[in-house]
Amino acid sequence: MEKFNNMAFQLITSEDIRQLTAERAGETKIGETIQSLSDFSVEAMNASSARFVTLGIKEDIGPRANLGRAGAHSAWEAFLPKFLNMQSNRFFNGSDCLIAGSIDLNGFANSNELGNLRAATSKIDQILTEILNTIHQAKKIPIVIGGGHNNSYSNIKAAAINHPKGKINCINIDPHADFRPLEGRHSGNGFSYAFEEGYLNKYAIVGLHEGYNSENMLNALDEKKVSFTTFEDIFIRENMAFISAVEKELRVVNDGQYGIEVDLDAVENIASSAQTPSGVSVTNARQFVHHSGSSSNACYLHLCEAAPSLSAHPDQVGKLLAYLVADFVKSRKNY
Repeated sequence: MEKFNNMAFQLITSEDIRQLTAERAGETKIGETIQSLSDFSVEAMNASSARFVTLGIKEDIGPRANLGRAGAHSAWEAFLPKFLNMQSNRFFNGSDCLIAGSIDLNGFANSNELGNLRAATSKIDQILTEILNTIHQAKKIPIVIGGGHNNSYSNIKAAAINHPKGKINCINIDPHADFRPLEGRHSGNGFSYAFEEGYLNKYAIVGLHEGYNSENMLNALDEKKVSFTTFEDIFIRENMAFISAVEKELRVVNDGQYGIEVDLDAVENIASSAQTPSGVSVTNARQFVHHSGSSSNACYLHLCEAAPSLSAHPDQVGKLLAYLVADFVKSRKNY
């Protein structure tokens, strides 16, 4: 744990969990059964029977470096009490999860100048890759909450360097492909950097918005053989049902280990870095996580870009994140 102290890593203790959990007679909450760590190390995680490690990321440098809105730093604080106060029962036993804590990375940017933000995003890449690598080394499945979609890079890289082939696949539900040029790191090019550096093999996207991806971006996707189904094809022209689109893109990535990326920008009217009035429903997002998680090849879940601090009802954003985490854990029951 000591090596992360200067990076503002906050370990969650059993006492922290108890204070956030509203105990009630005759009920058992996730906060009463979830596991915590004595220190952040492979050895401490190996001592736990939990299969999943939940980690919070407090940063919005990546979105700001992509000319987006601040706010993604606030997702973890909104998520945590909602998650801990879900019921631990026959459907979801909290002891399956270990809650590691969170890391506050916004201090890496000392100005809003674009070059400074992009340099800070690169520093975040290095730190998160190291942290996530520790989780993978312990043979646990990371569930990463908060921050910008720039952190897809670290999620992919950490999983890839722990895979025999040195690369993994990825499925993403997102209005944007986040495959922008290699112009300095930000939330819009995590996948293109991961592809260029050899960590990302096959990439598939569900719900791409036709009006918010440039022709240059689409050409880059074609060149790299990225598979995608657009939002308009699913919901406007109704050429394909939503679940059929998810299954189509899963067939692309499910020949090997793959990460699951959920950009909350995709969900209609949810406060996020690039909030949309036209997107998938909350139920669609939950279906995506369930179907994507229902394979032994799914190696992490990343929920990003949610910005509850921009919402009049931040607790509702936190509750959605809690639902998505529970859906992922439950989808893995047979694996």
